[in-house]
Amino acid sequence: MKRVIPVLLIRDGGLVKSVKFKKHNYVGDPINTVKIFNEKEVDEIIILDISASREKRSPNIDMINEIASEAFMPLSYGGGITTIEQVKDILYQGVEKVVFNTSAILTPELISETAHRFGSSSTVVSIDVGRNLMGKPRVFSENGRKNTKLDVIEFAKKMENLGAGEIFLNVIEHDGTFKGFNLEIIKQVSEVVNVPVIACGGARTNEDLAKAIVEGKASAVAAGSMFVYQNTNRAVLINYPNWEEIQTTIKNFEKE
Repeated sequence: MKRVIPVLLIRDGGLVKSVKFKKHNYVGDPINTVKIFNEKEVDEIIILDISASREKRSPNIDMINEIASEAFMPLSYGGGITTIEQVKDILYQGVEKVVFNTSAILTPELISETAHRFGSSSTVVSIDVGRNLMGKPRVFSENGRKNTKLDVIEFAKKMENLGAGEIFLNVIEHDGTFKGFNLEIIKQVSEVVNVPVIACGGARTNEDLAKAIVEGKASAVAAGSMFVYQNTNRAVLINYPNWEEIQTTIKNFEKE
């Protein structure tokens, strides 16, 4: 079964949502949000502290412990991870997977070490995809502010070879826009790696989720705005789609 994953962004201790990695809007308390998602029986949750790396701050273990103790579903955490000791501390709080972004670019050997010590299934690499001046997709870092000039496809393959068990693919220009996924990029990455690809960025409807799975060949789909806003007017309402409806939509797309 394909997974449908809420992504929660934490900034300065609060839950926020962005548009194209900018315009961060406070939407609530992460602990209360996790409790609501417990009731909705979500497949899993990804928690990303988007200010940790920028502030050169270590992961907040106390906060991670508090979230993990409330989460009844598998939990992934990313943000500020730079050492294998931090990886160990995070996993020991009950977190199933650690998500690497900046450190995957700066210290790729940490991916190999994490996979070796804790398994590829616990090792996720997050790739933020932007475009250069020529319009070509490139890997971006520092919360979408810096173009690393790395080719997205080659970087994804490299991370798989280093031991990453999943690729979390987030397309910056679609983030928070409700205009659907970038199916082309998702498909390109999904077809060159042999590990699951989690597609993120732009989901608005169940049809968007289904398209990412069927047309984009994603192994899982993730969203932020779709699950924390009532609709495009951005009134906060924590929600989660009915899996049977998504499954029906997927089957309809497969028949087309």
